[in-house]
Amino acid sequence: MGFLVALIKLGIKWAPKSIVLWVANYKLKGITEVKDYAVDLETRTVYANILLYGESEAIEVKAEQFGIILDNGAYKFILQKAHSNKPWLNNTFAFVLGKAIAIPVIPQLTPFMPLAYALLKIELELPEQKIVAVIEAKD
Repeated sequence: MGFLVALIKLGIKWAPKSIVLWVANYKLKGITEVKDYAVDLETRTVYANILLYGESEAIEVKAEQFGIILDNGAYKFILQKAHSNKPWLNNTFAFVLGKAIAIPVIPQLTPFMPLAYALLKIELELPEQKIVAVIEAKD
């Protein structure tokens, strides 16, 4: 699967921005317009500048240190850092940052989950567990 992952990463890196924007805006017509975006899977960063339909000011979002982990046979998505130019969106990010969110099992997508995991696998640095001794006092 290493070759396929490398090929997909190369495709993402080399995809012409104008074509990606055109396809995204065609599919999202009437909902939002994607003004700009950047994806770098090596540094795990995504940037998007979007204008929601009917709004006058664009929303800028930058997400960093994201990926998929495998926990007891279940795939989970984790996002470590994210910020936006909108305070309400920053407050929303506070609910999910650093938390492993289970990815729902969708039968049509199940065959592709190992590939997604290989593409977005992230190694977490877990804090060291402290051993606490409990001493019982005897009378």
